[in-house]
Amino acid sequence: MTTQQHDLDGLKALVTGATSGLGRAIAFQLARDGAEVTVHGRDVGRGVQTVEEIQLQGGRAHFVAADLADAASIARFAKEVGDIDILVNNAGFSVWGPTETFALASFDAMFAANVRAPFLLVAAFAPGMVARGTGSVINISSMAGRLGLAGGAAYGATKAALASFTQAWAAEYSPRGIRVNAVAPGPIYTRPEARDLFDSLGAATAMKRAADPPEIAEVVAFLASPRASYMTGAIVAVDGGRTAI
Repeated sequence: MTTQQHDLDGLKALVTGATSGLGRAIAFQLARDGAEVTVHGRDVGRGVQTVEEIQLQGGRAHFVAADLADAASIARFAKEVGDIDILVNNAGFSVWGPTETFALASFDAMFAANVRAPFLLVAAFAPGMVARGTGSVINISSMAGRLGLAGGAAYGATKAALASFTQAWAAEYSPRGIRVNAVAPGPIYTRPEARDLFDSLGAATAMKRAADPPEIAEVVAFLASPRASYMTGAIVAVDGGRTAI
């Protein structure tokens, strides 16, 4: 179930990692609500397809490719994207495994994509938002940033960092008009081949199921919108009650 609020008309949004999974659902929802969406990803084919599907639904979108693990690429990317009103830091990935055998390369790559990239993107886009006196940043954290999950020490730390960023950036930027919030999802049905995994993770929630991506995207769109005008520094659990039980 998705809704159309049309309260993002005239606003420009950037969604990172928007060519698949949750990011794609967020891009569709923001476009549905009236935003002009920059779809970010690394795969040009998937990016073009995502944009075309948004346009078929009457939305406005365009694709810009970038490797967010590379700092120089982020600088070029920010310049190409230009001014935005809404930034959704969604791109990232997870690697799971025992701490004692965890590959340092995986650790470093996860922190580059999941932590350093959002930091650099806010550094790039927040000044423009400050100049206009308005803006909304939504970081996609995870229940893994709040719960102890075996094999998830490194990944959970990246998502805890996003929650910390959210609060620090609210203190830093909200006096100048930028709202900064985070969504912390639980398990989401993002990959059909991993249905069994998501079913098992979902069984541990209070609602006994994983989420469909549009259910999370609705919350992101709300936080991006004027309807959440007094929300900043919040870390919103959208995890079927997993962190409550």
